[in-house]
Amino acid sequence: MGNTNQILCIKNIEIETLGSFREYLLDDGFTITDILANKKAIQSQKLSKYDFVFILGGPMSVNDNYDYLIEEKKLIQNAIEHGVPVLGICLGSQLIASACGGSVYKGLEKEIGWGNVDITDRGFKSIFRGIPEKKMVAFHWHGDTFSLPSETEILATSNLYVQAFRYKCAVGIQFHLEVDKEMIRNWSKCYQLELDADNISTETLLNDKDKKFSEIKSLSKRVYNNFKNYVGN
Repeated sequence: MGNTNQILCIKNIEIETLGSFREYLLDDGFTITDILANKKAIQSQKLSKYDFVFILGGPMSVNDNYDYLIEEKKLIQNAIEHGVPVLGICLGSQLIASACGGSVYKGLEKEIGWGNVDITDRGFKSIFRGIPEKKMVAFHWHGDTFSLPSETEILATSNLYVQAFRYKCAVGIQFHLEVDKEMIRNWSKCYQLELDADNISTETLLNDKDKKFSEIKSLSKRVYNNFKNYVGN
């Protein structure tokens, strides 16, 4: 357990949630403060109240001119300065990349659906410790990617992009380990136009994927447990 047993979770859109991480946090006795990203709500947060900060995904770009995105980056910088661990997922990872001095930009192609992730040696010894192999299948839904400062540790990659990294006490993960069928079904409805534009069907994402969902649940628990111990060291 942590010092305060309080967790801050910043959602950038209602449908992109903590997913399975919520279950693990509650089982461990943490209290979760959920806020939907807006300037006033973010500015009002006192980081000293929290053991960890989670920043979740969304369809917007880090480079969009939204005041709440600017405030999220300020909060990340403040958390890093004061040693408060941050886990960013998808857009959250891109916000960390930008906050620590990297740049975020549109990738050559989108990654949407199930795809391989290669774990680096450093990743295999830290945030992905205990995962059976250095290659795993995760769920992706992103079009942007990033460059990172030289002191950043690269923890995982795909054929196209960096997929996970650590900068001091902040960890960014581009892909999704927190998802279940209901989450992907909801995303598919909300982002249907994007799927149509890329000729991807909801059935492709969901049908005959029971084994993948079971495996990703196991992977998410392992990463969650490692994150609690890893970022403070």
